[in-house]
Amino acid sequence: MRLRDLIYRMYERRLEASLSRHDIPRHVGVILDGNRRWARLAGFADVSDGHQKGADHIFELLGWCRQAGVEVVTLWLLSTDNLARPAAELEPLLKIIEGTVSDLAAAGWNVKPVGALDLLPAETAQVLKDAAETTAGRPGLLVNVAIGYGGRREIADAVRSLLQDHATKGTTIEELAEILDVEHIAEHLYTAGQPDPDLVIRTSGEQRLGGFLLWQSAHSEFYFCDAYWPAFRRVDFLRALRSYSARQRRFGS
Repeated sequence: MRLRDLIYRMYERRLEASLSRHDIPRHVGVILDGNRRWARLAGFADVSDGHQKGADHIFELLGWCRQAGVEVVTLWLLSTDNLARPAAELEPLLKIIEGTVSDLAAAGWNVKPVGALDLLPAETAQVLKDAAETTAGRPGLLVNVAIGYGGRREIADAVRSLLQDHATKGTTIEELAEILDVEHIAEHLYTAGQPDPDLVIRTSGEQRLGGFLLWQSAHSEFYFCDAYWPAFRRVDFLRALRSYSARQRRFGS
């Protein structure tokens, strides 16, 4: 083992030892950003190589999360804005996503799609539905795959679902207006029944959410990492956990 690798391993172990099980976030959201830029920097002519490398890296991240004691991970794989990309780039990306979701299901993870499946090609949507059906109820880490996801779209879908639900019960608009509160909307989000994310990580150096879990992240802690997603290391993940554990959460106060 080279000296540099040895020092890296020692630092990694030191970071891990500094973490307390009591300070581990239950739910971690990750914006997997920088695949295309990583591919270009690595000299690949086809950005799909970056997307594939990023997809393969997800399995490492999930292993780190499970080892740390995280209960829920939400991975933003494809936004609603991404659906407007040229077909030459979008179609290979969708195939990579389909393969990744199928592999996650086959590997034993509990997979839940979160997003507007009606915006996706029928084949992609069916892969997501099949993964959700075959893995539902599996114990252990829950993996939300945010595909065709946009925070504003999610809130709009939640309100639409809420209105439809009450319409079937015969509730009038006036009656609904009298009782409506934030919990009613939360019950219709894609992540209904799950804890809100305690920690949101974004790679690639961008310091914005871009619409990720807009409703759920009201009290989240944020960690922005300069590394492109395919180059995101376990030490970067441990640094994010350390940063989270060092913060005094005030929940808006």
